[in-house]
Amino acid sequence: MPDDAASAPLLHAIVPAGGAGTRLWPLSRRAAPKFLLDLTGSGRTLLQETFDRLQPLAGGAVTVVTGTAHAEAVRAQLPDLGAEDVLAEPSPRDSMAAIGLAAAVLARRHGDVVVGSFAADHVVRDGTAFEKAVREAVTVAHAGYVVTIGIEPDHPSSAFGYIHAGEPIGELPDGAAPTARAVRGFTEKPDATTAAAYLATGEYRWNAGMFVVRARVLLDHLAVERPAMHAGLTEIADAWDTPARDEVLRRVWPELEKVAIDHAIAEPVAARGGVAVVPAAMGWDDIGDFASLAGLVPETGHVRVLGDAADVLTLGADGTLVIPAGGRTVAVLGIRDAVVVDTPDALLVTTRAHAQQVKQVVENLGDRDDLR
Repeated sequence: MPDDAASAPLLHAIVPAGGAGTRLWPLSRRAAPKFLLDLTGSGRTLLQETFDRLQPLAGGAVTVVTGTAHAEAVRAQLPDLGAEDVLAEPSPRDSMAAIGLAAAVLARRHGDVVVGSFAADHVVRDGTAFEKAVREAVTVAHAGYVVTIGIEPDHPSSAFGYIHAGEPIGELPDGAAPTARAVRGFTEKPDATTAAAYLATGEYRWNAGMFVVRARVLLDHLAVERPAMHAGLTEIADAWDTPARDEVLRRVWPELEKVAIDHAIAEPVAARGGVAVVPAAMGWDDIGDFASLAGLVPETGHVRVLGDAADVLTLGADGTLVIPAGGRTVAVLGIRDAVVVDTPDALLVTTRAHAQQVKQVVENLGDRDDLR
């Protein structure tokens, strides 16, 4: 085997790093979104943990797609990335544009490599299970499938989308992809009753938005499903490593459709039998709100503190999450399952049951851009 082939990464990882994490306000803001924060107490931000998790699979072949406002912070947190490995998008156009841009640029630089997209702001507690699932997904992707990694659900959540798994993938060699299944379809966040019915069948997995696919396969599907977007991304990618990049970006990027990869590629391609799922139980969480975050913070004395516990005093506040980031003492008395987030310029007091509604606070801030 030639040396370059032997040293080639298993896949080229794409890390979309966007969004403001509004359900984690006031901790997560536009200027400091959740992927740039340490939300697990590990001493590493979610972005850095994602990068660490991908090293055994991609080595240095990691490309981060982020907004221009966060590109400098991304480079500072990931100093091992080369300047060419951070793709700065002028404005958010949803996941299809971000992932499609990276895939098109990587295809021009490296050919028809396998790419894998993994969000910058998720938590995976079992890195071994993650790596095993991705390796199997790469095997299936080489056969021409769009592959998603489906999270084994442990409760009937209505906060996640669902993947309906069908029959085993048949055309691969025996043992090459032992758990991979054809995808029958995707479902947006169902109600609790429907979610419970899904789990009872044993055929559904949570959709974590992880996709593994050959770059050319993805781009060919995009040409069929969204030809205008394919044409725009092709033009941008052709100019990316040239002096024409800025001019082409200014002209073409704002005209790209805002659409998620799930709607643009996964759903229609699954209907044609071109999507597979590899199930995995990896301790995954998207930290979608403070109730989810509370489950990741170790409990001490029936409360959970993310930060300096010396700044927190609780009495009769079992189940409460406190984040003392305002530089002062926080006391919680007689309120169970509360959420208290103290920052230098904003204080949130709510309950874990209302965690999903924190987004409404941000929506009602109006023109207070200093707080958003």
